Amino acid sequence: MAELENDPDIQDIVTLNLSRAVQVCVDIGAHLIAGLDTLPPQTMGQTFDRLANEGLIEPALAVRMKKAVGFRNIAVHNYEAIDWAIVHSICRHHLDDFAAFARSIAARL
Repeated sequence: MAELENDPDIQDIVTLNLSRAVQVCVDIGAHLIAGLDTLPPQTMGQTFDRLANEGLIEPALAVRMKKAVGFRNIAVHNYEAIDWAIVHSICRHHLDDFAAFARSIAARL
């Protein structure tokens, strides 16, 4: 944790890659939604609500992915406000959310 808080290079690497992971999930979700008979999402977070409503991901995963979008928005738009303890927690406890998203989508294709 201390290394993450004090090393700007690690901060950049982690932030960039988490942001990319969120963006890829949103892009995949938007692509799938475009092929469905449903309204397009108006926000990145709504992408996961739509996927859950269509049965493509579990509602609990949609909630977690929406939180990931919140992190991405902070990282992209307000870098200095990042709480590195939260980033550390994401890396330790929530990286599997991205794998769970991929598994859910792959299982339904």
